[in-house]
Amino acid sequence: MQMSPSRNSRFSSRKGFTLLEMLIVFGLIALIGSLAIGALSGIFGGSQEAAARQFVTSSLNAPLEQFRIHMGDYPSTEEGIEALLRAPSGREGRWRGPYIREIPLDPWGRPYQYRFPGTRNPLGARGFDLWSKGPNPNDESGIIGNW
Repeated sequence: MQMSPSRNSRFSSRKGFTLLEMLIVFGLIALIGSLAIGALSGIFGGSQEAAARQFVTSSLNAPLEQFRIHMGDYPSTEEGIEALLRAPSGREGRWRGPYIREIPLDPWGRPYQYRFPGTRNPLGARGFDLWSKGPNPNDESGIIGNW
């Protein structure tokens, strides 16, 4: 059986993309993606501060309150936030934690700071201070706290 010339020419016509065409398309996609990521980093930079502010003003309130109810007071400055994860030495009897799953880090990868009794929180001796040093840990004006 012989194939007709028109059917043969249909199979011999070029189908698909060449390697060079695919590399050009992938290169363009990578270029556009890198430009988009660069533009978005400026937009999301402010969200790090908002996330830190949200955390210090409300996210740890419930676990710290639960700790206070069980233990009679908030963790001391020395015990720190770690007391929400592991029972403080000498106070294991009333501890019913863990109250959190892990020790949190701020959006810049540094530990949150904690002090009880608080000195900046409006509740004073009845409250605690919780803060992040912000994007620049050496700049006091960038501190994000619960006060």
